[in-house]
Amino acid sequence: MSERTMSDEHKAAIAAGRIEAAAVRDYLEALETHRPKPGRRQSTESLSAKREAIDAQIAEAKPIKRLVLMQERRDVEAAIEALQVEPDMASAEEGFVSHAASYGRRKGIQYATWREFGVPTDMLERAGIIKGS
Repeated sequence: MSERTMSDEHKAAIAAGRIEAAAVRDYLEALETHRPKPGRRQSTESLSAKREAIDAQIAEAKPIKRLVLMQERRDVEAAIEALQVEPDMASAEEGFVSHAASYGRRKGIQYATWREFGVPTDMLERAGIIKGS
């Protein structure tokens, strides 16, 4: 169906679907960012110490080892930066609460699937997604 023959209602439904999908995606991505990873979580301090140790090794390393150490330093710096960047959970949660139920109905996503992904029960309740749906 081309845009010329698409009804205003159809265009509105497509636009609403995009808004819903973006809100759900933003929340799920923020949730994954905050999800604890298995093992010991590294702190900014421990990563900074690791970076200093790498810097000390770089000065004495042969070229191939220095190349590997330089990449390790970049990886550590990226990890430090990632720890300092916090997604706006309040905004993501607000969008999820507003749009998740209609998005889930439209896509056939059941309560158990939301839970399996890791969405907390209180968020599902706030969004109007109830057990058994």
